[in-house]
Order: sequence, then C-alpha cells, then structure tokens
Amino acid sequence: MSEDQKRVLEQQLWNIANTLRGKMDADEFRDYILGFIFYKYLSERMELYANGILKADKITFRAIRERTKEGKEYIAAIREEALEKLGYFLKPSELFSEVAKRGAGTDEGEGSNFILEDLQKILTNIQLSTMGTESEEDFDNLFEDMDLNSTKLGKTPAARNAVISKVLGHLDKIDFALEQTERDVLGDAYEYLIGQFASGAGKKAGEFYTPQAVSTVLARLVTTGKKKLKSVYDPTCGSGSLLLRVAKEVKEVGAFYGQELNRTTYNLARMNMILHGVHYRRFDIRQEDTLEHPQHLGMTFEAIVANPPFSAQWSANALFSTDDRFSQYGRLAPSSKADYAFVQHMIHHLADNGTMALVLPHGALFRGGAEQHIRRYLIEEKNYLDAVIGLPANIFYGTSIPTCIMVFKKCRENPEDILFIDASREFEKATNQSFLRSSDIERIINNYRERKEESRYSVRASIKLLKENDFNLNIPRYVDTFEAEDAIDLDAIASEIRELDRCMGDTDKQLAEYCKELGIAAPF
Repeated sequence: MSEDQKRVLEQQLWNIANTLRGKMDADEFRDYILGFIFYKYLSERMELYANGILKADKITFRAIRERTKEGKEYIAAIREEALEKLGYFLKPSELFSEVAKRGAGTDEGEGSNFILEDLQKILTNIQLSTMGTESEEDFDNLFEDMDLNSTKLGKTPAARNAVISKVLGHLDKIDFALEQTERDVLGDAYEYLIGQFASGAGKKAGEFYTPQAVSTVLARLVTTGKKKLKSVYDPTCGSGSLLLRVAKEVKEVGAFYGQELNRTTYNLARMNMILHGVHYRRFDIRQEDTLEHPQHLGMTFEAIVANPPFSAQWSANALFSTDDRFSQYGRLAPSSKADYAFVQHMIHHLADNGTMALVLPHGALFRGGAEQHIRRYLIEEKNYLDAVIGLPANIFYGTSIPTCIMVFKKCRENPEDILFIDASREFEKATNQSFLRSSDIERIINNYRERKEESRYSVRASIKLLKENDFNLNIPRYVDTFEAEDAIDLDAIASEIRELDRCMGDTDKQLAEYCKELGIAAPF
C-alpha cells in the first residue's frame, strides 16, 4: 500500500468516526469508533488465520456450517489453535462482516435487522473465549467502554441500532489489507486516529497521547546505539503509542511493559498493542497507579520512556521512605509535585545498560527543597543524568507550558559532563499548536548522539559547573542564547537628525508664506 493509499485509508476512517460526532464528546465517540475498528481487525485476522488452516481441506472459515457435527468439529479444532496463536476466537457467524450485513438496510422500528444484542454478545464472547488461557488478562473487559445501550447513541433502541448499523456498514467497505504484512498500514491509521482525537480533546488529550514528534525524539534518544531491545517500559503508558514508537526505531523489541491509571486508556493501550501485531505474550500492560501501586517491581528494562502527568499530586506517604525506589535518596518528592517520584521510579527499573528519557515541566530543573536534594543525589552521587533538552512551549495538547526532556543512564559513556540542548526556539507555529519539524528532530538527535556543542544551541557542562550552580539545571544558565544587536553608528544617526531638522525648518517657512497669502494665522 502506497503513502497515498494510506492517507486515503486514514481519511476514510476519520470520516466514519465523524458519523458519531455531534452525538457525544470526542473522547466518548473515540471509544466507540476505535472499538469497532478493533473488532473488525480481530475478525479479519481470525478469518485469515482460519482460512490458512482450512486451505488443505479446500473450504473457507466462513463456509463452515456451525450447527452440523462436522462444523462443530472444525470450529473446536480451529478454536484450540487460534487461542494458542492469536489469543482469542470468533465463530464464522460472529465475524464483523456478517454482523454488518445483518445490520445493513436497518430502518428505525424494523426489528428484522436488529443487531445490538448480537453485537454486545459477540464482544462479550471475544473476552470469554480467552478465559483460562494465557491471554485472559490481555482481553479482560477490553470492550467495557462500548455501551451499546447508551442513550448518547440514540434515544430508542431502534435509533441506536440504526446509528451502529450505519457505522459498521461504512467500516465493512474498507479493506484493511491485513495480508500485506510488509507494512503496518492499519496500525499507522489507528495511530493517526488517536492523534486526531487527541487534537480535539483539550486537557484530556494529555492523559492518553504524546505528540508524535515528541514520541519520536524520546524513542530515538533511548535507542541510540541499539539495533535490538530486550524490553521497553513506560510507567504512564496512555494509549501505548510511545512504546510502539520505540519499536519503529529498532529492528526488534523483545517485550513491551506499561502501566496506566485510567481504565479507558488502559483498554485503548491493549487494543493498540494487539492491533499493531504485538503478540499477547510480548506485552504486559497493567492498570493501576504507578507510584502508589507499582506492578512491575523486581524488573529492569533496557529502554524506558515516559510523558508523566506534569506536577501531579501523589501521597508521598512516609512509608515510601523504606520503598526501594525512594529509600536511597533520603527525601521523597513533594506531595504536590510527583515529577521526581516518577524519575526515581524509572531509575529503579532501569537496567545497567539501559537509557531512559522522560518529559517534565521546566520547574523540575530548578525547584528547590526535596527536588533539589534529589537532583543533587542523581548528579553528584550517582552521575546518572546524561542530557537536558529544552522543548518549545505549546507543543503538548492541553497545556502551553514549556517542557524539557531529561535523559538518564546508569553507565554513561561521557561521565565528565552533561549535555544541555536548547531546542525551544526550533519549531513551526500553527494556529493553536507548535510542532517540531523533521529538521528540528534531526538537530536534537544529532547533537545528542555526537554530543556536539553549537553556539546558542548546545553545550557540555561539567559536573563542577553544575555544583557551582547548586545543581540548578535551568538551561539558560548553560546555553547562552544572547544575540548581540548590530552596532549603532551614532554619528550617522546625529547627521540624519540634523538633516530632518533642516527639512522641517524649510517646510515651516513655506507653510508660513501660504498662511500669509491666505490671510490666516500660521499654526506656529
């Protein structure tokens, strides 16, 4: 599939999504449309896999007569293999296209094509098919945000049925081209939709999506010098897009790990993983509060990326002073700002050969108190901080504050200095948002990888210099962005003023003569 065809697919899906626009908020109809796309994906993947098994028998999955003895035998055999390979199972009658056909032509009040009950049962059956298997946790309550009986879809069951049948009918006409394994076309389109929803979700967008350009920077930072990764972890994984972005920068990622507090976003992350072809055994996404109830204790990861909620509140309970994640620092991050609690959590999970990069508000660079104490420990005692990168303001959805990226390594190749990059002035301005361009990303990454010093852009600051600045990491302290103004020729300006005075004198004389001829008083 070409780039043009991919863009057509993205636009088709967005147009279908807009079928529900006006009936509910963006974040609500997002859950429905992405859920239906995911159901269609599962169906097509199931049919493709089953047809491969049945090829020797010269029949297709859809042709199986489910109620016959032979049909039941086929289904039982395919079910067993599908649960092992795919992690779920759908019967031929439960395939997306079959449901869409049954709903086609539905008129309000006409019951023969009523599909709501069947559809709800099928979505439940997908989950039930995994019960007692390895994939059970990955499919648990995956469709719980798709309430087909919500009055937001329509006041009456018939009205809701008509809307859903229309959406399924439009989706059914789109070929996801799953057999084209060389490119993750549908995965890219799904990411496009998530980004589109984020752009219209206001403050809520930050809960589930990191702008693609920022994701690319984080991903390229943590994959520097790596072609394969054993594992990648995101403690605030949102929709999982950042984890998947890391995978695009290397040939192979062994396993994906993440944790997410918001239940709806957690469901979206699992769907995103499966839809991108990540086998259920290769990802472990958990739903809980990362700081209060960490789910991956005892594990370390080769790459860690995160865009945590900026200056979030957390309990900072005194009991955490004995928690292995925080105990060595002697101080906990303040309860009103959890930024360094996330840093400490991530450091704890970072492998000795790993790299972590996270986005933080600028205040994390210079605030005092406990945060200054933690910064000092990370730099002076551990020497883990590798780079600080200033980003432009207004590049995140839902907030205009300037942000930075902090990069940490436990085994640094350049332990004698820390690289500071001021990329805050390198961006493209749009109507409501600023964007990092490809050239901006390349400049950041090249400077980081080569540890280059560029005038008014990047500098390597010694640990001694940071100590002299009391571990204040405010970027302007190290990267001098001052641009001297052009020299002013005072003699030329004085000469110009004298010439203007002479011209004004001549004009006054001429005006006085005109007033005299007219017999009126001069204005001066």
